[in-house]
Amino acid sequence: MKNFTRYALLAILALGLMGTAGTGFAATFIQCPGDSTRDGVSDLDVFEGGQCSITSSTVCSTDLDCPAIETCEAGVDGFRRDVQCTHLTAGDGFTTMGDDRRLYMFGYADVTGVPESDVMDAGELAHASAAPTLILDEGQEFYLTLTNVGMQIRPDLFDSHTVHFHGFPNASIIFDGVPENSISINQGSSQTYYYNLKDPGTYMYHCHVEATEHMQMGMIGNLWVRPAQNKLEDGHELGGPGGHVHNNPDNLDGLTHPADDDATLGDMYVYNDGDGETRYDVEFPIQITSWDSVFHQASEDVQPLPFAGMLDDYGQLNGRGYPDSANPLSLTFPDTPGSGANPGNTASPIGALQTSQPVSSLITVNKTGGEELVLLRMNNVSITRPFTLATTLGVPMKVVGMDQRMLRGGGLTGGEDFMYETNSVMMLGGETVDVIVDVSTVLPGTYFLYSTDLNYLSNAQEDFGGIMTEIIIN
Repeated sequence: MKNFTRYALLAILALGLMGTAGTGFAATFIQCPGDSTRDGVSDLDVFEGGQCSITSSTVCSTDLDCPAIETCEAGVDGFRRDVQCTHLTAGDGFTTMGDDRRLYMFGYADVTGVPESDVMDAGELAHASAAPTLILDEGQEFYLTLTNVGMQIRPDLFDSHTVHFHGFPNASIIFDGVPENSISINQGSSQTYYYNLKDPGTYMYHCHVEATEHMQMGMIGNLWVRPAQNKLEDGHELGGPGGHVHNNPDNLDGLTHPADDDATLGDMYVYNDGDGETRYDVEFPIQITSWDSVFHQASEDVQPLPFAGMLDDYGQLNGRGYPDSANPLSLTFPDTPGSGANPGNTASPIGALQTSQPVSSLITVNKTGGEELVLLRMNNVSITRPFTLATTLGVPMKVVGMDQRMLRGGGLTGGEDFMYETNSVMMLGGETVDVIVDVSTVLPGTYFLYSTDLNYLSNAQEDFGGIMTEIIIN
């Protein structure tokens, strides 16, 4: 009787507490310094002490007058910050495989530039595979807002989502995206992640909620950070055995603020190498994923998910199987439900394409235009197996970095040099590799980058597909 009374009192107390609890609200909420229009774009210059627009009434009328410290209209002195903002949504949709089969997917969409009030509508069925590519610069402060728009095809799913910046060193727990240690975003809610970017290299990002399921379902994207060495002043002597002199038409006198310096103009490097050894002319992401069509069909059909029997039958490069992997970026894929990525979002580079598979893996090198050093930012995010990528005989690869680390010390003194030349690279799940292909001695023509796991050179039962793309040298 005493136990019954105790349990009854606990039940009454719990009901009382529930009755006094307030109503919970969820809403889209963007955090982006300098965003004056609530669309996730930093359109004002941002300073340590506040934010302002540079106008003629300020002490510094242009960035060239005093690039490091300026006086705002509000009278606040402070260092100007280099801020980058991105707004992603998490939801579901469909993609088309190389054999024209439709697969149900989870994924992210880029809604940067979409007004806060329109994000829920713009993000529905707008998933992209691979997820929107995030390209950042060392020294930037990166604000990434994720809004969970819910599942339109599976409204019975109440899955929360996160963003895990895979490989980011010493990440703050709250911004790491691992739900056991931080928080995850429920439907109709937003969370802004903050990253102070100090380590250049090739990364990836993915959802870490029920990671095996959500990554198998497609919540994976490319991400890389370009080094500060790209923004050195024009004519800067890097030194080293080659005595390389940096070219930067965007910073001729060394006074251009990093926020105004386009890291893609002039010489580009993979790392802060100190001597130009990792310099390249053009770059391409190569992300390996693989899908289990039985698993995806079970998810769409609201059936138990076969985790123990997971066996991928569709190999992908940047979310496409060959021959689609070698189609140009502008190609619009079949009009499957959910293929209208980012409807109405003209600010997004994939908004006008109306495709859920916007990232091409076609490697085009304009050798006659001076492109000879090709950077391939490779990563494997298959959750089932390692993969090996190889080039056609006669197209050499030089591995210069792995997992966001250059394979030698930097600076004039250098260090032990572990860079090596090869024609094949094996990657375990979660690994990244930076490869430079020197085509200076390669004849013009069409070559191939392909998986040596020959059973993945197919789209399920259809041969001549899967993990392969073309290298076209003009």
